Amino acid sequence: RLSLLALNLNILDDKEKEIIDLRYGINGKELTQKEVAKKFNISRSYVSRIEKRALIKLLNQIKKEEND
Repeated sequence: RLSLLALNLNILDDKEKEIIDLRYGINGKELTQKEVAKKFNISRSYVSRIEKRALIKLLNQIKKEEND
């Protein structure tokens, strides 16, 4: 499923894409929400909201592709 996830990252905006990449270690080491927040100079809760929104977009896209 990770490759399926990576193939669908193009539906995300740049910030969502980078946060998912950092959180799940797609192109390197996995970071915590706190570490990502520090990197972007935003709150941990904002990272959480962006991450959740991105994951929902990805899930919906994957479901759509599986139904086609």
